[in-house]
Amino acid sequence: MKEDIAKAISQQTAAAAALDGAKGWSRYGGFIGLDVHKDTIAVAIAMPGRDEPVYRGEIAHEPKALKKWLDRLTDEFGGAVLLFCYEAGPCGYGLYRQLLAAGHDCQVVAPSLIPKKPGERIKTDRRDALKLARLLRAGDLTAVWVPDAEQEAMRDLTRARDDMKGQERKARQQLNAFLLRQGHHWPSGKKRWTKIHFNWLESISFEQPWLQIVLQEYVDAVKAATQRVDDLTDQLMRALPSWSLAPVVDALVALRGIDKLAATVLLAELGDISRFDSPKQLMAYLGLVPSEHSSGGRRRQGAITLAGNGHARRMLVESAWSYRFPARQTMHLKRKAKMASPEAKAIAWRAQKRLCGRYRQLSQAGKNIKLVCVAIARELVGFIWDIVRHEMPRLEVQVAPAGR
Repeated sequence: MKEDIAKAISQQTAAAAALDGAKGWSRYGGFIGLDVHKDTIAVAIAMPGRDEPVYRGEIAHEPKALKKWLDRLTDEFGGAVLLFCYEAGPCGYGLYRQLLAAGHDCQVVAPSLIPKKPGERIKTDRRDALKLARLLRAGDLTAVWVPDAEQEAMRDLTRARDDMKGQERKARQQLNAFLLRQGHHWPSGKKRWTKIHFNWLESISFEQPWLQIVLQEYVDAVKAATQRVDDLTDQLMRALPSWSLAPVVDALVALRGIDKLAATVLLAELGDISRFDSPKQLMAYLGLVPSEHSSGGRRRQGAITLAGNGHARRMLVESAWSYRFPARQTMHLKRKAKMASPEAKAIAWRAQKRLCGRYRQLSQAGKNIKLVCVAIARELVGFIWDIVRHEMPRLEVQVAPAGR
């Protein structure tokens, strides 16, 4: 009986070792889980094997303190390469880059995909660090894609513009609400926020002088927000030519409904889209696939999952509205696709024929227009993936001589 148990344990150990070797885990001297906060980092270490992870306390979340601690840890493990992990969050990727610069490996893991037991009701920094170390050693964590410094800078620039756009929209809503309360409104058929509209706003007068001050403050807030959006848009267009993915932006502009701003936002958020093996993976990453809760012979599908990157998903849905018109090659589309490659132009024309017909088919079937746009956005992802797949090898060939 004891021999059978020992044999079974040895077989399990051999299987675990083979699995570790397949994942490349065998080359790591230890597995370190980090629970990262603004001021502190809780540390737990799991050694190779089946022993329970050990909690090592907290260190200061500062570059100097972290470097000193890494030097001691490297000496403790005899210079072996260590594998670190921490959850993606507001602290960014500075810690990730510092760990790589020290000669170790690191994974930034998706918090929403960390396995969680139903009975877990206590959450502390110590427990989180121990759990991360244990799951990292077992290979049960899902790493997220980490952008490089250039990619992150472009992404922050596009997100800053999006934030300013939200402030502009809020300021305009507040101004319109104030005027409506006071019995003033701009005719519905006329365009707002033009020079004529602002002249009308400044011509409004009130009996109470303080209301005049309120109006002027709202108008100034709208103008200031609009100026910030224009300034960031100008900065974005200036930074675009020096970006490594600028040629891919020119290729994506060939698609209907996607201008330079939309293409820049998509690539800034997603990076090299060709890293996805298929369009289905990219659609799922963007949260544009239907959710599902099926069991047995019953299949239940609901709304889209809304997982993944919301900035890119919103931009795609906005671009999908352009396909409500018939497919055609207008002068505007030809001008904006001037810098695109012949392959990108051919894919863009196929996208027009497919998506315009699909929009008409779904809308005539009585589908909700918002659902139709989401469906079009989901199929548009496939054409974007195809264009990027054709453009990235050409871009790598152009960059290679400069790198040598």
